[in-house]
Amino acid sequence: MEIPKLLLLWVLAAVALGVSQATLLDHRVLPDQRISSETGTIFVHELERELFQEAFPTGSEDDDALITFQTHLWDHPDLPRWLRYLQRDPRQPGYLYGCPTASEVGTHTIEVLAYNRRTYATVSQRLVITVIPAPGGEPPYQGEFLVGNRNVEELLPEAAREMFLQCSSGVWERRDLQVINITSALDRGGRVPLPIEGRKEGVYVKVGSHSPFSPCLESAVSPQSRFRCSLGQQPLASCYDTFAPHFSIRWCNLSLLQVWPSPTTPGLVWGSGVLEEDGDFQPPTEVPPHDLLPGFLVTLLVPLVVAALLCLLLGHLMCCRREGVQKRDLQTTDIQLVHHTTIHGDTEELRHMAGSRDVIRDVPRPLSTLPMFNVRTGQRINPIPSPRDGARVPLLPQ
Repeated sequence: MEIPKLLLLWVLAAVALGVSQATLLDHRVLPDQRISSETGTIFVHELERELFQEAFPTGSEDDDALITFQTHLWDHPDLPRWLRYLQRDPRQPGYLYGCPTASEVGTHTIEVLAYNRRTYATVSQRLVITVIPAPGGEPPYQGEFLVGNRNVEELLPEAAREMFLQCSSGVWERRDLQVINITSALDRGGRVPLPIEGRKEGVYVKVGSHSPFSPCLESAVSPQSRFRCSLGQQPLASCYDTFAPHFSIRWCNLSLLQVWPSPTTPGLVWGSGVLEEDGDFQPPTEVPPHDLLPGFLVTLLVPLVVAALLCLLLGHLMCCRREGVQKRDLQTTDIQLVHHTTIHGDTEELRHMAGSRDVIRDVPRPLSTLPMFNVRTGQRINPIPSPRDGARVPLLPQ
């Protein structure tokens, strides 16, 4: 009975090993793709479904495959802070978009993993993005428009961006325009639209130019226009029709900004890290002396001074602020002193009786138990005479 069980386990292990090898064989790696981008302008890269679909083992047979993309930095879990990823549906392409700044100059390696949700096959590719400084610098005049009838993926294709720039040139009255950044209204705190046909999320499109703003744009952001917007009216501008009917611009959300280049301080120049021929590394042989005495004194003397002050304060409170017996007696009323003396005397008498009860059996009656006055005759008797140095006021008035 044990041999069939061993055969069954061997068959199951072989099947599991075959499935794991088949899963590993379903992974393909595409060649690296190198892309360049400039600072101060929008970067958009479309992840084409056809390119990854052809790399799948069954890509030629399944033309309507559900492909999901995952993107992250090479050997890191997240994307760079200037780069965002969007894929609305598994049947639509994915987009990597963002605007690199001067601090992002360099090379960024992005790993893209395409996952076939029907066959469980995967295809990976590395994108090497090289960010270089813009030759003309960042545009100093920038205007941000809110497009209310579009989503982000509808403005990311190059044709849609070119159409928006053509409409913007009619408002700006300039031709040297470029799209700086594209941001969804949801990322700015906008609300998710209702699932009704024609409702869109809204997109913020930032356009820049090296030429000043047109009078139409300046009038749209004037205080009079802002006041009209607070009343729910359109601002004062004569260029509303330049974007219609393709784009619905919300002019009350228009913002104009002038960005001036800030002076940059020269930083460190990094070398190649390789010594020249016949070059030797010369480490520093002498260390400049450091004066450690001030730090030692501060570390040692400050706690000692604080401890001494605390000791003086505690000693003054405990020793120098005692009232004394005489001062306490002077401030205490006579009736309280009489009560205290009576209690003290009774206690001493009880102690004396307890100590001598084994020696003397005939113990007289304690004075504290005697009546203070005779009920029959009415004579008043003080049970305990007052001490010589005590108060002379009787316990009961005469």
